[in-house]
Amino acid sequence: MDITIKTFDALSNKELYSLLKLRSAVFVVEQECIYQDLDGKDDKALHVLGKIGDEVVAYLRLFRPGAYFENAAIGRVVVANAHRKKGFAKTLMQTAIHHLTDEMGVTKIELSAQVYLKEFYNDLGFLEKGTSYLEDGIPHIKMVYA
Repeated sequence: MDITIKTFDALSNKELYSLLKLRSAVFVVEQECIYQDLDGKDDKALHVLGKIGDEVVAYLRLFRPGAYFENAAIGRVVVANAHRKKGFAKTLMQTAIHHLTDEMGVTKIELSAQVYLKEFYNDLGFLEKGTSYLEDGIPHIKMVYA
């Protein structure tokens, strides 16, 4: 898997289509969650693409401090069903954390994690803050990396 980080404007039409297709396949269809994935924040994000050939098989978006939350943020972490259990999510997250902390000098990162993935994020250094809540009908918890 090749990883690249791009601004919204630097994404090719093919990359944009592929990442939106992946997000829709997992977050809307697989998780049976009808929600507005196109939330008006993609143009403020950096897009971390995990590609095999021309296909985006893993993806996340990250935000500078103040662009989404007060602190830097990571969201829309997703891996295509056929490519799970290969460590792609961990690799993408490590890339995002490194980019935010080492390249951008960020000291605090927030994310809204699906509760069942809490241990995955704990292993990457994120800690729970507060209690769980429903986001689009799915239990989530705020987590912070500092």
